Amino acid sequence: MLYAMTTLALSEVLGAPVYDPSGAAGGRVREVALAPGEDRARVAALIVKTKNGNRVLPFTVVGTINGGIRTTTSAGQWAEADGTEGFFLLERDLLDQQVIDINGRKVVRVNDVDLNVDAVKEAQGARPVLRVSGVDVGARGAVRRLLRGVVPVAALRLLLRKIPQRTIPWDFVDLIETDPARRVKLKISHDRLAGLHPADIADIVENLAPNEREAVFETLNEEVAAEALEEVAPKVQKSIVESLDSERAADIVEEMDPGAAADLLGDLNEEQTEQILVQMEPEERQEVIDLLEHKEKTAAGRMTTDFLALPERATVEDAVDSMCEFEGGVEAVSTIYLVDGEGKLVGEVPLPKIVLAEPQTPMRSLTQLPLVRAYEGMGDNAVAELFDKYNLLMLPVVDKQDKLMGVITADSVINMLRAKL
Repeated sequence: MLYAMTTLALSEVLGAPVYDPSGAAGGRVREVALAPGEDRARVAALIVKTKNGNRVLPFTVVGTINGGIRTTTSAGQWAEADGTEGFFLLERDLLDQQVIDINGRKVVRVNDVDLNVDAVKEAQGARPVLRVSGVDVGARGAVRRLLRGVVPVAALRLLLRKIPQRTIPWDFVDLIETDPARRVKLKISHDRLAGLHPADIADIVENLAPNEREAVFETLNEEVAAEALEEVAPKVQKSIVESLDSERAADIVEEMDPGAAADLLGDLNEEQTEQILVQMEPEERQEVIDLLEHKEKTAAGRMTTDFLALPERATVEDAVDSMCEFEGGVEAVSTIYLVDGEGKLVGEVPLPKIVLAEPQTPMRSLTQLPLVRAYEGMGDNAVAELFDKYNLLMLPVVDKQDKLMGVITADSVINMLRAKL
């Protein structure tokens, strides 16, 4: 007999007896397996402990799961469970593991797994389908597992009704697979995690163990990984990059803001920095090398070379074209700078003025005063005071000849002040 959309707990399925078509006991359920490469939620097989060893029971030959597992084939027809490669085993790989709750933007521990039972009609009749619906991260799952088989079923069910349910839908769960080989075999990705804000990813990552952090950064695409890495605390940044191979680290560092990349590489030992720089593309490598030459805790040491600067004769149309081609961060287009033929800073134009102006308007006519700037050797405190006094989003950095070298963003100043707390 099947129930429409009945819910079972994984702990109730584990250890359940398995009967063959004649009604004889063939063994007991040892594991419940998914095949993530085929379906992320549907149970593909059961691993059954029999007198002849562990066997793989395809779920397609399960007839009913009411009062035990009843199959349409005998134990002799089930394949041997040799390593269960390609399977994600719910007890081994999920119970008591830390997973990422994408909706709640946090790391949680799995106490039990909720499984939905449904029926699918086929030519020979209906058969059950079992799908993971969510993970139990509350006391209810822990109590169920702790007391199952210890107290009578009726008493346990009565107790569980009094405990609030804390379940996260399976669609909001991102798995952390720390074994690189298994990560490829199971095709577990972090597409859901990648959709979060980089600051949220950073918060999550900081709550993971070192090997789990590495697993996350190995599977995120380079752009998302770079944005998240910029948000992580410096000590954690260093730990993550040190755990990655130099080629992967270089791919991520290339996508970072040049200033942030220079700060990060400056915290690594010389050998590691060199290994990463060698793997980077020439243009990005040279940008970072130039920034590494500047002293820390100075304007030049805080600046980034991701900014927009145009000749002083440029028009609004030129500015719009440059923004379309710009590959830097969004915050870097809040202001466009104007330079003369020698590269000296002569003006700045905020984005709102550009948006409201006609295409042929000279950019020079839109410049705002005062033209605030920082000289390359200016200290952190002086930089912070300029941001505070003039409510800046960006601050240009110039050398002794007033040539524009880079810009400091408000994010960089916030991170600087936070590090001093």
